[in-house]
Amino acid sequence: MSIDFSLTPELEEIRTRIRVFIDDVVKPGEALIEGHGEHDPQEGGERIETLISMRKQAFSEGLWLPHMPEEWGGMGLGHVQLAMVQAEAARSRYGPWVLNCQAPDEGNMHTLLHWATDEQKEKYLQPLCEGKGTSCFAMTEPEVAGSDPTLIQTTGYQDGEEWVINGHKWFISNAHRAQFAILITRTEDDPDLPQAANTAFIVDLPHDGWNEVREIETMHGSTGHSEILIEDLRVHETQMLGGRGQGHLLGQYRLGPARLAHCMRWIAQAETALDMMVERSLERFSHGSLLAEKQGIQWLIADSTMELYQSKLMVLHAAYKIDRGEDFKSEVSMAKHFVANSLGRIIDRSIQVHGALGYSTDTPLADMYQHARWARFADGADEVHQMRIAQRTINAFTDSGSTSAATGNLPI
Repeated sequence: MSIDFSLTPELEEIRTRIRVFIDDVVKPGEALIEGHGEHDPQEGGERIETLISMRKQAFSEGLWLPHMPEEWGGMGLGHVQLAMVQAEAARSRYGPWVLNCQAPDEGNMHTLLHWATDEQKEKYLQPLCEGKGTSCFAMTEPEVAGSDPTLIQTTGYQDGEEWVINGHKWFISNAHRAQFAILITRTEDDPDLPQAANTAFIVDLPHDGWNEVREIETMHGSTGHSEILIEDLRVHETQMLGGRGQGHLLGQYRLGPARLAHCMRWIAQAETALDMMVERSLERFSHGSLLAEKQGIQWLIADSTMELYQSKLMVLHAAYKIDRGEDFKSEVSMAKHFVANSLGRIIDRSIQVHGALGYSTDTPLADMYQHARWARFADGADEVHQMRIAQRTINAFTDSGSTSAATGNLPI
């Protein structure tokens, strides 16, 4: 019997250390930065000093870069182990950033580690690993569906040793502060496969031809999701990342584990919301009893508990398949859809139990709820994942007469 959901003593020790670090270092730092309590929010140099101080402490305590190999200064954790780290780190908004395992840099690090040349790794991956650089991944466009990269309209043509690129990107997270971008561009006019039309390039920022139009204001504020106009941008052929026509393959390689990493962080937020829901129900007295004693509130707690349990199991199994080198696309797609939706429902229930307090900004729930809505279309909209899940289920039955392969291929 090889199924085991326990952690080794060594990993349990790491999880405990991260939980203590988040509680004792990151959450107090977050309170200073955001101005919780009687303090005004920090700005400018004071804010940066607090952030850098937390990062230095994470590095000194060996809680740095959990997703990268030890030879790159990381903790060398697999995806199952990383789930444990992210679920602890994301109990604070700043936790993943402090540990240097935040999006989009985390996914870009994996991508560079797998696809970059030695020279590219030294110039671009090393600074990310050291926490001295930032990056973005420029694929989504306003004119075409972001969930279908075969429709990308940004184009590049070769001119001697350079490529000339023109196009339009938007919702490019972190572009406003990035030192470089991984830019997905259509370079092939009529490939045998639609998925072989795109190529990835590394673009140093700032760069002639890379024009930031604006930071797009979202429902949770202006937070670095930029619109970019690309006009006659020239990059040397040595800036190509991976092979010509491999941009789609590179993007899918990046997005699979990145989707699951999002789920790991969302689990932390969902668990925080559930904890707050239960705590509130045990403190609030109304109509003759505590809220915790009322069946309607108990149903909200029970539904949230079951969904969080399901979310954890789905993420762990998908991570297990990634670590074993098995095909994980279906499991990650199902986890991404389910966890994103569960996150919104659990936070919503927690707000309901808190009443007007939950709707205010006196608790983090309102902010969490705004961010949670993004989860249902980030890295693939719900409907696209449902389409793919259905296609794989139909194919499994067509191939074998059973849908078992589409439901995790588990031994039950």
